[in-house]
Parts: sequence; C-alpha cells; structure tokens
Amino acid sequence: MTDLSAAHDAAVTDRARLAGSAYSSDRDLAARQSLYQWQTPRYDLPGIVAEKLNNVRGRVVDIGCGNGKFLQRLRQDRPDLDLLGLDIAPGILAGVPGPVAVAEATRLPLATESVDAALALHMLYHVPDIAQAVRELSRVVTGDGLVIASTNSDQDKAELDDLWQRAAGDVLGTGRGPARISLSARFSLEKAPAYLGEEFSRVETIELPGSITVRDPEPVIAHMASYRAWADQHEVPFEATIDRARTMLADDIARHGAFEITCRGGILVCRR
Repeated sequence: MTDLSAAHDAAVTDRARLAGSAYSSDRDLAARQSLYQWQTPRYDLPGIVAEKLNNVRGRVVDIGCGNGKFLQRLRQDRPDLDLLGLDIAPGILAGVPGPVAVAEATRLPLATESVDAALALHMLYHVPDIAQAVRELSRVVTGDGLVIASTNSDQDKAELDDLWQRAAGDVLGTGRGPARISLSARFSLEKAPAYLGEEFSRVETIELPGSITVRDPEPVIAHMASYRAWADQHEVPFEATIDRARTMLADDIARHGAFEITCRGGILVCRR
C-alpha cells in the first residue's frame, strides 16, 4: 500500500471527520443523492431495496442509515417490518424518525441472528475494517436472512474526475491536477463480491448503469462541493478548484448543450 492510498483510507474512514463534518447534517449527502434525479434510466433505489425485501418478515436494520431515505420508504411500503436505523453520526440521525441509535458497523449492538435482514447501503467503504463489518452483518442476520449492500464501480462518474483534474490543473498551473478523493474505492462494485463472499455463499450483483445529463452546472457543482469534508485531501485549493470547475462546466454546456456523466453503481444481495 502506498502512502497516498494509506492517507486516502485514513481520511475516508476517520470517525471524527465522518461524524463531525461529512455527516454532521444531511447537507452534503443530500447534494450527492440529488444529482441522480437527472439520471436516465431513473432507478428508484429505495423501491428496489423494498422489492428485494418482499419475502422478509420481522426485523430489518439499516446500518449507516444516514438521512433515513431508505427507512422512510420502508416505513411507507412495509409498515409490518420492525425497523431500526444505525449510524455513527449523531447529527445526521437527528432528522431521522426513530428508532435509531449511534453504532459502529464493526461492533453492532445486536444479538446474534436477531435480524431478518440488514442493509449496508453506500457505507461499507467508510468502515476501517470492512472484513470485520461483513462478519458482523453475517453474525446478526438469521440463517435464512438477507443482507443488501450497495456501492459504486471504480468507473463511476469518470467525467467528474476528469473535470476536477482539469480544474485543479488550471488552479495549480500544471495542466492536469491531482485526482479527487474517491469515497467508494475501498469497497467498489468490483471489490465488494470478494469481501461479501467471505461470509455469504450467494452474492448476486445487480448493476444499475445510467447516464446523468445536466444543462445547468449547479447540481454537478453541489455534488463536487459535497466532498468539502475531505478538502484537505485534495492537494489543491478546494474552493478555488470548485469555482474553476463551475466556469469550465458552464463553458462545456454552452458549447455542447449539456454535460453527461456516466454512472456505474449497483446493489449486492447476499445470502448464506
């Protein structure tokens, strides 16, 4: 492991940074989520998760529930389920209807085989010890229980990475600047099956490819700016790079009529 990747891993998993800054409220998470309203095809991810839980009865825990987007949908579609949300960030839980609790994915406050399904949606890359978190998921679900995880591919939103490097290069005067931080790299769609396969004999990957098309820079800029909690990791003046990206994006849209972003995400449905 290089020093760069070690520093990246430390930044992406730093509990104080996650609880105190990145997810101290739902502002930045909501900015990342909102970009998908311009995606084609438009995936109803909470709806897909609810559908995968069709045959589940009893208790479902959403680990790393964030702003409660999935819990809210399940409360609406499946009022029969006993739902619990867990997250490491008290601030983001403040707006989530209970029951919720602050907890670590590597030390779940749940009895062995006490839940019928567990969700780990776009969060395992934030866990310092991913393998231990997967063992905990396996421990707390019943023998015939279900685990649903989600993440993005290593190729996800490559156009945003390119825009960032072009903007950073302009700010630094170096042509192309350093890459922006990737949150999902530690547990990408490509890496996830190996981690989950250590505990689950059946891991089904459902890819959800799409394309986001915007004709206004602001949704993209809000998404890029939502990484402000990791501004110190970008090796470039963060706000100046965001401002430069906004100008470049406006120019691209004026020239081509729109800006397209390729999305490569997916969910993984796991059984023993």
